[in-house]
Amino acid sequence: MSDDRRRAPQDNLSDRLPPQDLEAEQATLGAMLVDAGAVSRALAIVTADDFYREAHRVIFGAIFQVQERTEPVDLITVGAELRRNEQLEAVGGAEYLDALIAQVPTTAHIVRYSNIVAEKAVLRRLIEAGAAIQGLAYENPEEVEQALDQAEQRIFEIAQGRSTSDFEHIGMLVHDTFEHLDKVSRQKGFLSGIPTGLTEFDNMTSGLHEGELVIVAGRPSMGKTSLLVNNIAMHAAVKADKPVAIFSLEMSSSQLAEMLLCGRARVNGWRLRRGLTSDEDWLRLAHAVGELPKSEIYIDDTPAISILEMRSKARRLKSQHDIALICVDYLQLASGGGRYEDSRHQEISIVARSLKSMARELNVPVVVGSQLSRNVERREDKRPILSDLAESGSIEAEADLVCFLYRESYYQRKKGSQEVEAKAQAAVETPKSEQHDMPDIAELIIAKHRNGPVGTVKLAFNENHRIFDTVDAFRQAEEYS
Repeated sequence: MSDDRRRAPQDNLSDRLPPQDLEAEQATLGAMLVDAGAVSRALAIVTADDFYREAHRVIFGAIFQVQERTEPVDLITVGAELRRNEQLEAVGGAEYLDALIAQVPTTAHIVRYSNIVAEKAVLRRLIEAGAAIQGLAYENPEEVEQALDQAEQRIFEIAQGRSTSDFEHIGMLVHDTFEHLDKVSRQKGFLSGIPTGLTEFDNMTSGLHEGELVIVAGRPSMGKTSLLVNNIAMHAAVKADKPVAIFSLEMSSSQLAEMLLCGRARVNGWRLRRGLTSDEDWLRLAHAVGELPKSEIYIDDTPAISILEMRSKARRLKSQHDIALICVDYLQLASGGGRYEDSRHQEISIVARSLKSMARELNVPVVVGSQLSRNVERREDKRPILSDLAESGSIEAEADLVCFLYRESYYQRKKGSQEVEAKAQAAVETPKSEQHDMPDIAELIIAKHRNGPVGTVKLAFNENHRIFDTVDAFRQAEEYS
């Protein structure tokens, strides 16, 4: 087949008129000029950019401005707005506005007219995205995975009903922000974000918020995975009824499922694997088995997953299941997807920046576990500080919230404390009916909080169940004083 014949279909496509329906555009605008109720219904479906004809975009913009000033929308007010902006003649004059009204069969069908306009706009954006993707492929980029990520992002934005963001006027932003703050102020104790179930932490942060990157850092075995999975992810899914995605780069999905099951049932996982489980434990496990599958928790255990592949999978989950929270365990095991052999710091910086970008793109909180450098071990006071974040200062820069986990018992064990080891062994070997778990006091140190206070929250870590509680809740549950 000749090159000319292979190119012919593409040439024909480029000569075609883009998808549009001018009659639907006219009917939409005409209905808005006639019926005040039609204005709000249309504004919920279309924007000015959805109109194909430039004159129609200008008229819609004038209607929007009149509506924003809470003035009645009609032929007179919209005509005056266009005249004030010196746009009336450019759109066809008052005669064209009269013609738009005459074009409306009935205002009762405004939703259908608007949907047609919006659907044609989506098709035009698909054509634009296809051309951009084609151009990207013809550039023959070295990083094919990155090119795939960019192509998928273009399509995802269209599927989500939004294109690349444009400038927003401060008036609308301030109005929306004021309404939100007014709502919060009227509801004492209201959490504007997703709750974690850790009361004091939720009071300080007001929950986990959309678009935020939250870092939970600590030395190995401090309980980062337990906090991410058995507290934050499980509470969001089971108690707050939110779909949650977990990217587990260290543990397999089966290990994570066992952890969730034992955490929810409050059963000692080590005793379970040793066959020392009591009848009471099995009852709680059976209840958890019936409860957890009803929750929307989605686990991906791809080891050393690239940040581009993670974003791709997260986009699909967002599209299919509208996930409200993403947990990643943990940051240093993710791959930047490029060639960073000479600069591990650069790769971690790329991963941190991409995680923040993913939070904003999907409009969900992204909670990420992170390791700490060994510098903390060299100090007398081993409580972490921001400079202890492993391998890159950009983690601190990108994060909206940085929390450190600290447990004094961790360092007591490292010193070989016989008393601590004896307590741990006794807790394992003593039948559940005879044991009262002692709380391991942990500190959750909020070291950076872009939108609120910093400080330290005291928690009780139940190592047998691998779950954190408030100290009061632990003592009530275990009758500890």
